Amino acid sequence: MKIYTKNGDHGQTKIIGNKTVSKSNVQVQAYGQVDELNSWVGFTSSLITAQTQILQSDLQEIQQILFDCSSDLARDTSGETPPYIFQSQFITWLEKKIDDYSPQVPAVKKFILPGGTQLAGALHVARTITRRTERTIVALQEVQPINTEVLVFINRLSDYFFIAARYANFLANQPDILYRHSKEVFRN
Repeated sequence: MKIYTKNGDHGQTKIIGNKTVSKSNVQVQAYGQVDELNSWVGFTSSLITAQTQILQSDLQEIQQILFDCSSDLARDTSGETPPYIFQSQFITWLEKKIDDYSPQVPAVKKFILPGGTQLAGALHVARTITRRTERTIVALQEVQPINTEVLVFINRLSDYFFIAARYANFLANQPDILYRHSKEVFRN
């Protein structure tokens, strides 16, 4: 099989169901951003250390699930469509991970700055890519039907990345940096 087909040379692509759409279509943007997120998660997993090994299987599972999300977002919904493949139990799985890691990190009453270890920094980038992806999926939902469970998962995924970043810092004995409001520095 050739890597290049030349079918998209004029700015169009086919979605699942063989419908041709513009590559600028919000649907293509939505599943394309899920693909970008999946690639970033793959990069992020390359930053796992011996201290943070517990997160490796999470990130690999998330990559698998993101492929299901992409598939559901990439289908033609204008006619009869096959059943969605995303499974709602993935949401429950992700919530359990969040619930397991949350009590292990120090409580904070302020915002934290994204960063810390390289892994935590990459997880924060994953969180922001996830939020952008979520906004695009919401825009898609406004113009056509989607698997709403995918939207719920993506929303929860940004929460997971936030707590996973904090947990990665905790495992590496790297404290989070708390946000300092400018009024705290520039008091008269």
